[in-house]
Amino acid sequence: MAHMLDALFLGRWRLRPAPGHTKRDLLSLHNLTIAEFSALLDLAEEMKQHPESFQGLLTGRTLALIFEKPSLRTRVTFEVGMVQLGGHPIYLAPADIALGKREVVKDVARNLARWVNTVAVRTFSQHILEEMAGETNIPIINALSDLLHPLQALADVLTLREVKGRLRGLRLAYVGDGNNVANALAQAAAKTGMHLSIATPRGYEPAASVFMQARVDALPNGAQISVVQEPADAVSGADAVYTDVWTSMGQEHEARDRKKFFANYQVDSALMSLAKPDAVFMHCLPAHRGDEVTDDVLDGPRSVVLEQAENRLHVAKAVLLALLGEPRV
Repeated sequence: MAHMLDALFLGRWRLRPAPGHTKRDLLSLHNLTIAEFSALLDLAEEMKQHPESFQGLLTGRTLALIFEKPSLRTRVTFEVGMVQLGGHPIYLAPADIALGKREVVKDVARNLARWVNTVAVRTFSQHILEEMAGETNIPIINALSDLLHPLQALADVLTLREVKGRLRGLRLAYVGDGNNVANALAQAAAKTGMHLSIATPRGYEPAASVFMQARVDALPNGAQISVVQEPADAVSGADAVYTDVWTSMGQEHEARDRKKFFANYQVDSALMSLAKPDAVFMHCLPAHRGDEVTDDVLDGPRSVVLEQAENRLHVAKAVLLALLGEPRV
């Protein structure tokens, strides 16, 4: 551990502000350099292997959790992670704030900045995150928005690196809705040199702005990021197959139509058989069993969904430490 602790004490692990700025946020993986992205993965892995060496590093620090959407993994991992690092989390449910309704976003942000050290926000709108970041002098963390899910993608690639031993050159197939998870995976592929193929029906592709930006970011790493319509085209020869729910929170009124459009995008054993024999199955959870994935795949020996869920904790801790921690002398 000495080599990692030396790096911690020297502060090389921190997500430092850009020149002319006073603080750093984590709103999008696009805003991380390749080196920063890799360092976060390394830090998360070290914290997972040696949690005792990081106890108390955020003593006296406070994290506010603003959740407009319900959550299991995000809430528990942030709360547990902050406690394990010696800090204190405060959960704020939708009824506690009614963000943008009971009180405008900038007033909420400015007040919280007087009390807490950082805020993680799980919201419907990426714009809310950006507004809060612009109004405060404390780090704002994207705990999920309608556009991006950066911490999930970090946990996903950490899991892939653990089970495959590498990231560059891996072939990841994503089957289903081009949602916030697909957007974040495109950004993660660009930072790591993975090849990502997204299979989705026409009209449900990833956000064009995120997708095109990711393809530009991918050039230094040689990553290939593409969108196809046929699941078999994405999955054939893949090292990992990923899916997510067809209908995300806030889209419930579209559920019937989406179930019809995505009927051919279910990940079952037949589709998995097109991937490499040692391919793994991934899902960010919660899963709608019998829709986007069958039970035999989700619960099968190739599934790493619980590993992904566990790694949400270690990634949350790494992000908190990278944004809040101070080198010790």
